[in-house]
Amino acid sequence: MDYVRVLCGKEEKLPIYSDIAHCLENITQFPDLIEPIYRDAITQNEITLEKLRFALLRLQLYSEIHRNSDMEEAQKMRFVSEMIERTIFGGLFIERESYVSE
Repeated sequence: MDYVRVLCGKEEKLPIYSDIAHCLENITQFPDLIEPIYRDAITQNEITLEKLRFALLRLQLYSEIHRNSDMEEAQKMRFVSEMIERTIFGGLFIERESYVSE
């Protein structure tokens, strides 16, 4: 899967996208890679951080749209994007609501 394309959408590629894609390609390395991604992100300016946040949102949206075709892949994408967003930004841009049937 071309994770960088999903992260970019129609925007320019940022170098940090390759690091995020590497996490998605090998989820077992994610714990080792989250700190370097965080350290890279905190050195960026506000405009770049905004682009990064929307890239993570794109990844979350993509995972939701395609969750029925590959549940495991969708869960992995969602987990990585949400953990990175929470680590860098302190929360999610858009929180998912829990739907509870009564």
